[in-house]
Amino acid sequence: MIQIIPAIDIIGGECVRLTQGDYNQKKTYFKDPLDVAKMFEGAGIKRLHVVDLDGAKASMPQNLKVLERVAANTSLEVEFGGGIKSAEALSSVLDAGARYAICGSIAVTEPEEFDSWLRKFSGDRIVLGVDTKNGLVATHGWLKSSALTASDLIGKFTESGLAQVICTEISHDGMLQGVDSAIYTKMQAEFPQVKVIVSGGISCMEDILGLDRLGLKAVIVGKAFYEGRITLEDFRKIC
Repeated sequence: MIQIIPAIDIIGGECVRLTQGDYNQKKTYFKDPLDVAKMFEGAGIKRLHVVDLDGAKASMPQNLKVLERVAANTSLEVEFGGGIKSAEALSSVLDAGARYAICGSIAVTEPEEFDSWLRKFSGDRIVLGVDTKNGLVATHGWLKSSALTASDLIGKFTESGLAQVICTEISHDGMLQGVDSAIYTKMQAEFPQVKVIVSGGISCMEDILGLDRLGLKAVIVGKAFYEGRITLEDFRKIC
């Protein structure tokens, strides 16, 4: 069965969601992300997706205290991203309790550095975050665009041990309009040795079950949960 990975996005220490990555379209759902993490844990969730939106903007993690509290007070395996653009930042995230570090912009701007992280920590700890808009990879918290496609970027690192990729189609993110599943099935077929994690656009449980029928391995769920379209009971049934 497909793995469900709920998302917690953080601004100012609070649990928020953006629409299409727009910081001006922010909605706060919970004051304390730990409360949300514990709810997910209670529903049988094993892995949690945490994005430090302040860190993505500042190019340095800003909400490590939140990460520390979640890691210390739950059994969840936390994947943490946002602002990991240096070896120092990577170490700070792993030291704060993250099981996985999500790195995106650094893979585009300094591919040799990202390659060295993969070889040092392995694909079991380093996850490539591939955010795309209009077919091209976006960086720096979705504020900049590169000339690379997702396939271009993933292909650079498969020989370095890349094992997990989170792919977010920004135009679908936060819109609750469903997933463009063809993007993900094509990517998984092109890179069968890589676990492709679907992100962006989930609107209901049928979206998730459809991805499962297509053979995709994991999916991140955010706004659909916070807006009540998917419930903790739904998570329990899957988990």
